Amino acid sequence: MSFDKFLADRMRLVLKEKQIPFKENQMMGGLAFMVQDKMCVGIIKNNMVARIAPELYDDALTKRGCRPMDFTGKPMRGWIFIEPEAIDLDKDLSKWIQLALDFNPRVKATKKK
Repeated sequence: MSFDKFLADRMRLVLKEKQIPFKENQMMGGLAFMVQDKMCVGIIKNNMVARIAPELYDDALTKRGCRPMDFTGKPMRGWIFIEPEAIDLDKDLSKWIQLALDFNPRVKATKKK
């Protein structure tokens, strides 16, 4: 499965402009951007994936182009898909990335095997 490489370039640029150290991992047929060894944002096909604060989740779902992340067929609370039309503008992409960055310090890192 491939992912939107242009979106990946745009996301890299936003993270670099915000001076956020990150690593990239290919996973779930897409690309994950890891911040402090935790998945923060990513791309599956042409949709952005973001992990946001649970208290913002319901409100986020009312925004244009935002829907629950249902990669496995079961929605994962706190994880959202943002469709391309909702992140056409750089300011919108940056806003969604910032929401994920704001929540990232509260997330526990996955234990390494």
